Amino acid sequence: MALVSRYAGPDGARAAPDWTLERITRSSRLFGANGLRTGADGRIYVAQVAGSAVTALDPDTGEASPVSAIDGPITAPDDIAFDSAGNLYATEITLGRVSMLAPDGSYRVIHGDMPVANPITVHQDRLFAGECRMGGRVFELDPVGGSHRQILADVPMPNAFSIGPDGLLYMPIMATNEIWRVDPAGGAPEVVVGDLGVPDSVKFDSKGRIISTQVASGQVLRIDPQTGVREVLAQLLPGLDNCTFVGERLFVSSIPGEVTEIRADGSVRPLVERGLQWPMGLALAADGSLFVADGGFTYTLAPGGELQLAGCLFSPGFPGFVRGVAAAGEGIWVTTNSMGAVMRWNMAEGTSTPLSTGHEILYGLAMRDSETVVFADGGAGRVLLAGPGGLEELARDLARPMGVALTAGGDVLISESAGGRVVRCEGGRKETVLDGLGEPQGIGVVDETLFVVDVERKEVVACDLATGRRETRASGLPVKAPPGVVPKLLGGVGDMSGPMVPFCGLAARDANTVYVSGDAEGSVLRLTSEGRR
Repeated sequence: MALVSRYAGPDGARAAPDWTLERITRSSRLFGANGLRTGADGRIYVAQVAGSAVTALDPDTGEASPVSAIDGPITAPDDIAFDSAGNLYATEITLGRVSMLAPDGSYRVIHGDMPVANPITVHQDRLFAGECRMGGRVFELDPVGGSHRQILADVPMPNAFSIGPDGLLYMPIMATNEIWRVDPAGGAPEVVVGDLGVPDSVKFDSKGRIISTQVASGQVLRIDPQTGVREVLAQLLPGLDNCTFVGERLFVSSIPGEVTEIRADGSVRPLVERGLQWPMGLALAADGSLFVADGGFTYTLAPGGELQLAGCLFSPGFPGFVRGVAAAGEGIWVTTNSMGAVMRWNMAEGTSTPLSTGHEILYGLAMRDSETVVFADGGAGRVLLAGPGGLEELARDLARPMGVALTAGGDVLISESAGGRVVRCEGGRKETVLDGLGEPQGIGVVDETLFVVDVERKEVVACDLATGRRETRASGLPVKAPPGVVPKLLGGVGDMSGPMVPFCGLAARDANTVYVSGDAEGSVLRLTSEGRR
């Protein structure tokens, strides 16, 4: 069955009477786009770490068909390759292993001890794979799952590699900004070219020239492997990941979910347009623009405008895999990241400063003032305050706290996602404000109205804090996962990211305008009362 959206949930997201629900960003067709490989059928196979999925694309129409779905056997595939029998090999980056999916649908692990497993290629039915980490190793593996042979060790972040026409293994080395080559039989590597834009893939065209995507600069380069002379085939946004050829046609992937054809005349054609991988935390700036935290990428969305890239993991001073966010001044954001840190990010200066570190799994946060932040550690079940006076615990023994909001009077409200309620935390005490929920995550407060997104029931609920009256403002939302589907919770990726667990954010502009992360379909939704859009 062809996919028109990555979310196969029930139709009919709807707003309450006198309210309107609309998408202000398009929904995503993929859960990101990482490794690319052309299959024997001429389709482009796309590995998607964030969605634990592999999807096949028609290179002409972009029609997408599932190969391994979000709840299928493969977890967090970063790169893929095929052998002559049609077996699909995948590096499962968060699990540190290499697996195989056979044409009959059977699945098995080939090698289970490869931390940050990422690059993989098959040449004449010989299987090669490596680890994209500092001190990474590169192996030849037995596809049957037997012995393995180490080719190189202590490699500084090798990524998607290929065997060249000369029989050598060509590797983009991200940490040194170079491309290396080495004899697959072993020996010392040789630098082919350096001073690139952080290369993360190497493939070869029909004339034996290197084609390499640059994740930091967004360039697609063609490089002479003998002289190192390079030319720019296309300048795209940062975040490029991999490339593949369909005949003479070149296609490149971008981590946020974009697949683009680079034509021979230098023009580009989007096969799949860039989307959001999650998204997670939302926050409003003083000028009315919306900040969207999307893990390794962040965006701003001006009223009536389109998403603009604000920064990514490969930008100077980026605060890490971003989950929660709050405004802290013009161009300054305070974020939680997957490495357990609260960071102050000055976008203009390109710098990040840690405000508090060493926590477990951080979710939402709110600013009490420009120097003081309240944040939720869902892993530890605690709510904490970090400010000039140091770190203070506001509450403990909470059932996976996620959302954080402050009332006009300074009260701290917390959603207990595993407890089905919102509580007020004060002086170490917890008082229930709203209960009977399924799985509340993002929350926001405007005046005396509390807004909550309940991902289990796929609703936005509003509660009058003065009277306790509650109303459902929207239902059938594309959040969490389709009914009956249990998504995989992803672990970390070496030093680049801690656990990549989701968080459905909410931001309230006023009592009549609420933004919600449509994390199941990769969109941002806006809920407004009639006449107030």
